Amino acid sequence: MTGKFLKKTYGIEGTPAVRAHYNEWAASYDAEVAENGYATPARCAAALKASGLPPEAPILDMGCGTGLGGLALRAEGFTKLDGTDLSPGMLAEPRARGIYRHLFPATEGAPDIPAGTYRAVSAIGVIGSGAAPASLLDTCLGLLDPGGYFVFSFNDHTLAMPEFTDHIARWKIAGAVRIMVEEHGPHLPGLDMSSTVYLLEKN
Repeated sequence: MTGKFLKKTYGIEGTPAVRAHYNEWAASYDAEVAENGYATPARCAAALKASGLPPEAPILDMGCGTGLGGLALRAEGFTKLDGTDLSPGMLAEPRARGIYRHLFPATEGAPDIPAGTYRAVSAIGVIGSGAAPASLLDTCLGLLDPGGYFVFSFNDHTLAMPEFTDHIARWKIAGAVRIMVEEHGPHLPGLDMSSTVYLLEKN
């Protein structure tokens, strides 16, 4: 199995470089990750479904890319999905498929969305090495009211970087979240890579 773009991803730093990389990758992204057995979207969607969140609850898919996370959430019965991404090239793909109610470009700062607009936020394969910074974790959690759910994943590269996992430890110590799921499993088997799926409930 190949990984032309995947293998370049994990050394990229900075928003402009990340945006350019994903713009270039957009047309072949789905095929490349499928070839490598991309398992994380289905695992994240199943974790959120198991929380008991109603199917009609509004969900923001942060860093939605081509919409694979949205498709996985739809497969679990969720119907009110919005998506946002830094890459215009990536956003063109789910727009053509009609996966989301609303699609909008992401900004580098906190999005202008009132807290409580969404009952859940997903960031599937979005935060970590070669992608979004650890600060996006705080942005996502800040969009939720108490009782809201945040589902996301860290791949093996990211799990080796303390600035990402330390966020979860600090939230737990502060009593900001309840960890409902923390499960290590397949991510990209074709590249022998795993990921940990987290489901947090905001306190």
